[in-house]
Amino acid sequence: MLATAESCTGGMIISRLTDIAGSSDVIDRGFITYSNAAKSELLGVPDDIIMQFGAVSQPVAEAMARGACASSASGANGTLAVSVTGIAGPSGGSREKPVGTVWFGLAMRKGDGDIQVTSWRLVFQGNRQAVRLATVEAALSGMESLLKEQM
Repeated sequence: MLATAESCTGGMIISRLTDIAGSSDVIDRGFITYSNAAKSELLGVPDDIIMQFGAVSQPVAEAMARGACASSASGANGTLAVSVTGIAGPSGGSREKPVGTVWFGLAMRKGDGDIQVTSWRLVFQGNRQAVRLATVEAALSGMESLLKEQM
């Protein structure tokens, strides 16, 4: 089963997945957690992590993915969750986190019930729409790569 936890893409990843006929066989749920409060309330991201590292950070992306995975598919083994949190622009960037910065998280529930999480950061160029579209593609590619590794 698949779950998404999206911030900067606002649901574009789950939309792309549900465009595929038969997706209801593998899609469990999608969270759109644009605000910090939503990240905490819906996914269990600790407020102190958001305050310490910012919403666009590795710890937040990992916590988002873990939270989506933990709440998905009644805890089924093999559940995969992807998360994205980033700065799509045109404003909101900084020297440390320029516009186009996106953190990705992937969480997978293993046979022993443990949730393993991995993350990565990319910085995309272009306008808001280009950043969001590139984020969707990178998230889907990351999910595909992880699933191939597991087979």
